Amino acid sequence: MIKHEDRAIQYIGHLVLLTMSLCAILPFALLIISSLTDNLTALTYGYSFMPKKWSLEAYTYIFGEWQIIGRAYLVSITVTSAGTLGSLLITSMLAYALSKDGLPGRNVLMFMVVFTMLFNGGIVSTYFIYNNVFKIRNTIWGLIVPGLLMNAFNVILIRNYYKSNIPPALFEVARIDGIGEITVFFRIVVPLSFPVFATIGLMTAIMYWNDWTNGLYFLTERGGSRLYNIQNILNRINENIQFLANNSSRMGGMVLDTSKLPSTTVRMAIAAIGIIPILAIYPFFQRYFVKGITIGAVKE
Repeated sequence: MIKHEDRAIQYIGHLVLLTMSLCAILPFALLIISSLTDNLTALTYGYSFMPKKWSLEAYTYIFGEWQIIGRAYLVSITVTSAGTLGSLLITSMLAYALSKDGLPGRNVLMFMVVFTMLFNGGIVSTYFIYNNVFKIRNTIWGLIVPGLLMNAFNVILIRNYYKSNIPPALFEVARIDGIGEITVFFRIVVPLSFPVFATIGLMTAIMYWNDWTNGLYFLTERGGSRLYNIQNILNRINENIQFLANNSSRMGGMVLDTSKLPSTTVRMAIAAIGIIPILAIYPFFQRYFVKGITIGAVKE
C-alpha cells in the first residue's frame, strides 16, 4: 500500500514533469498558431494562442515561392543526411579503436580526444584552415565538413557502450576464426550498437539541421546563396525581409512583390516547416534514445 508521503511525492513529481512538458510544448504551439495568424493581426496585437483572425497567407506565399525555399529545404536534407552518416561513421570507428585496451598509443589518442572537450582552435584559425587550406568556401562542403569531425562527448559515449555491452568473447571467437577488425566492426559491432548509434545519430542530425553558422561563415550572398539551407534562409529573412526579393533572380526565380510579403507570419511559417522533419523522425528513435544515453554513459 502506498503511503501518504509517497503519494504526495508522486503528485509533486507529476506536477513538475507536467510543468516542464508544457514549457517545452507551448512554444511550438505558439509558433504554429502564429504562422496561421493574419499578418496584420500579428503586427497589431502581437502573437497569441487565440488570434483574432486566422490566415494561410504565409503558407500560400511560401509554396508560391517554393523554388527558393524548396531548394533550401533540399540542401538541409542533403547536408543533414550526408553529415550525419559521415560523422557517425568516423565517430564510431574512432570509438571502436579507443575501446581496445591493447591499442598502441591508446592513451595518447584518448588524451587528444578529451583535450578537445576543454580547448579548441577558435573561430579565426578554424575559418582560416577550412577556407584557405581546404577551399570549402561557397561549396556544399562548407556546410558538411566543419561539423563532420568527431565530437569528443559522442566518442566517449559510444566507446563506453562498446565496452559495457559487447561481450569480449565475441572478439576472441572472431580472432580465432581469422576475421579482420574491419569485418568485426561491420558484422558484429554495428548490429549490436544500434541503440547508441540511433541516439548519437539523432543528436548529430539535429545539430546539422539547426546549423546556420557554417552558412554564415563559408557561404557568401553573391557566390553561395544557392547553397543556403532552411536555417540560413530564415536567418536572412529575420535580418532583412527583402532577402527573398533581392536574391530571387540570382536563385532562378522571378522578382518578387514585397508589398504582398507577410513579413511577420512568414518567419513563423518557415520555422514551422523547418522543425517538421525532426518532429517526424523523433518518435521512431525515442525508444533507443534513453537506452543509448544511459548505457553509453556508464563508466568502466
